[in-house]
Amino acid sequence: MKMTENGFIFESERLGFRRWKADDRGVFARMNADPQVMEYFPDMLTPAESDRLIERFERHTEEKGFGIWAVERKEDGVFIGFIGLLEVGFDAGFQGAVEIGWRLDNKFWKQGYATEGARACLDYAFGVLGLDEILSFTATLNQPSETVMKRIGMKKAGEFDHPKLEEGSPLKRHVLYKITAAEHASQ
Repeated sequence: MKMTENGFIFESERLGFRRWKADDRGVFARMNADPQVMEYFPDMLTPAESDRLIERFERHTEEKGFGIWAVERKEDGVFIGFIGLLEVGFDAGFQGAVEIGWRLDNKFWKQGYATEGARACLDYAFGVLGLDEILSFTATLNQPSETVMKRIGMKKAGEFDHPKLEEGSPLKRHVLYKITAAEHASQ
């Protein structure tokens, strides 16, 4: 994997995208145990579960050449969360497609980082990786993430019930957004 002169896989104006480091684990575990950060997820994560998630992201990157990247603010090197790409591993009619996702520490919310980082990630997905289409999805309750999807040019493609969530869960119903390489290039 080629790196930028700053040691990142790719960059945006304010953010650097990189592989995970050992010292990300503590901050990531604190994020995943924060009720506000995890509001639209079924459960908060233990430190061991957070570590396993990082390991899953890293394995995916090794196998596929892309994944969920650790994101740091370039001005001070602070880890702010993740933004990246992952193959969908569950069956909801689009298994195997590539999704874009993000999770930022709440002290970095409302500063445009998710939108800026997601745009850079789409540039990388379509420009460097040559992917044709990217999906994104979230619980219908998660208006902040849906807003980011709209800001990065994605269009709503429908709704579905997430197969990994229990019946009756307020998070079960999800929105599905898509964007193609051609749509992204025309923005």
